[in-house]
Amino acid sequence: MIYGPYWTITRSSKGDYPHHPSTTKIPLSLRLAHRSSAPRMKSNQSSNRYARQVQFSPIGENGQAGIRKSTVTILGCGALGTVVAEILTRAGVGQLRLIDRDIVEWSNLQRQSLFDENNAKEGHSKAEAASIHLSRINSEVQIEPIVLDITSENIGPTLSASDLIIDAADNFLLRFLLNDWSLKHHQPWVHGGCIGATGQVHLFNGTGGPCFRCLVPEPPPAAAVDTCDTAGVIGSATHAIASLQATEAIKWLSGNRECNRTKLLSIDLWNNRIRELNLPPQLRDHCVACGKRQYDFLEGSHALSSESSAVLCGREAVQLQTNECDIDFSQLAERWQSLGRVQQTRFFVRVHLTNEQSLTLFKDGRAVISGTDQIATARSIVNRYLGG
Repeated sequence: MIYGPYWTITRSSKGDYPHHPSTTKIPLSLRLAHRSSAPRMKSNQSSNRYARQVQFSPIGENGQAGIRKSTVTILGCGALGTVVAEILTRAGVGQLRLIDRDIVEWSNLQRQSLFDENNAKEGHSKAEAASIHLSRINSEVQIEPIVLDITSENIGPTLSASDLIIDAADNFLLRFLLNDWSLKHHQPWVHGGCIGATGQVHLFNGTGGPCFRCLVPEPPPAAAVDTCDTAGVIGSATHAIASLQATEAIKWLSGNRECNRTKLLSIDLWNNRIRELNLPPQLRDHCVACGKRQYDFLEGSHALSSESSAVLCGREAVQLQTNECDIDFSQLAERWQSLGRVQQTRFFVRVHLTNEQSLTLFKDGRAVISGTDQIATARSIVNRYLGG
């Protein structure tokens, strides 16, 4: 076994998944391509922009062309996702899709590089705030912010157009879901995780394993897993892991796939340790996902559905899925005026019930209740102010 940044990797496994058709539509309001109003670069300016990268012989003109025509989706705009997004934007990826369900908070600013104090003060959605910042860095990149909670029902239509997916998720269930979807549809993804000063990176190619579930057969119990909230995290560690993820992505997109690492890399920056873990093909023999092709988190009993509720990682907040649809934010904001300070954007409407407690309703019907980690309390608040 190897002790990673937030789990113990063992060699045991189990598993099983209900297939949700990939016809699920993502609301147009959640898929807003954000393009800079700045004029496109002239050809000589564009050449100068990437000159040093093209001079690196493994990339060259052909590799740069591969990067430019690629679509990359980043799951999560936090400490890892913001850094990877900036590196790939500067590298000239053709289209970048940023998916995050969350809003910017003050505790994010220590390590999440695309946000500033105004984003935290106003509680901007992470995907939109990141896209605005990135569009100022490189107007040639098409950047699409998507404020969405990824589930087994919407993962297919959301990710299907991607050439590569970056795992910058903040929870295990999403990684298990991504792993299953990747195996079923043969889509590559770059895993990254970081807690404290320790992190790990590996690219899974989606072509049959070994896979993420070979390393972590089942979601670990909550009590056994450190989070940013319990163990903390330093910005230099998240930047290092994200840079390694971006490097693996650039290798893949530029056609240098033989250079992608075949071993899982684990780094402890504080104690100056670097380790590599072999992933032998025999791991597939005992793996439910890549060996038996049972996709429990996509199609089975563990499927992450839109009906789920969860205490959010690193926050005193609970997320619930409501039955709200076709939400009239303006009408709801007016109705909430007497309850406290109300904020409204194109992605959400929020009411501050007290100094510590707020209720945020998103376009996809998700509600985030801040100021409590009790699901029962959160449901009570939703029922009281949304009528169930």
